Amino acid sequence: MRIDIITVLPELLESPLNYSIIKRAKDKKLVEINLHHLRDYASGKHRHVDDYAFSGGAGMVIQIEPVDKAISSLKEQVNYDEIIYTSPDGELFDQKMANYFSTLDNILILCGHYKGVDQRIRDHLITREVSIGNFVMTGGELAAAVITDSVVRLLPGVLSDETSALSDSFQDGLLAPPVYTRPADYKGWKVPELLFGGNFPEIEKWREKQAYQRTKERRPDLLDD
Repeated sequence: MRIDIITVLPELLESPLNYSIIKRAKDKKLVEINLHHLRDYASGKHRHVDDYAFSGGAGMVIQIEPVDKAISSLKEQVNYDEIIYTSPDGELFDQKMANYFSTLDNILILCGHYKGVDQRIRDHLITREVSIGNFVMTGGELAAAVITDSVVRLLPGVLSDETSALSDSFQDGLLAPPVYTRPADYKGWKVPELLFGGNFPEIEKWREKQAYQRTKERRPDLLDD
């Protein structure tokens, strides 16, 4: 899989994309991640990528020209399955979307910044707008890192136990059940005895019940869906 990210702050992404699961996936050549500085595609001596909005208003807006040049240049090299724009008013990112992205060969992520991007970018250059939540951040870099992490860990061969991702929260529409490890008794706080018995059908029933109960208590909206 190849993931290209266009940003005005590539240094903000260098650390989160070079550790843990993502680093393992890169080392095993299961994913290629490339950061592209938007200013490299800007014109003029000072390589500005933003300007004031027509009709006024607070905040600066990313211009269409450098973004168009960046996307056009990359599309000459790669056939993208999706060109994603990170935006607070985009489609809410969830596990289903992560699963879908993990099946693709090539995706391009444009990080929003400042007051946003020229609307013509969204109208003509983007195939999908994605939000990681109902809040606003300074830019889309951290959102791009979140999307990348959740997608990369689903790629075959990335996790040591490939069934691990299948038991994550949200994969079946429910939150994950509680998990325990040694010691079995700590300060009188004990692990449920059922988990020691080796009766795996009963343990699975217990996990399903716990997952449903936890979802009902903490995220009842998931049950509505």
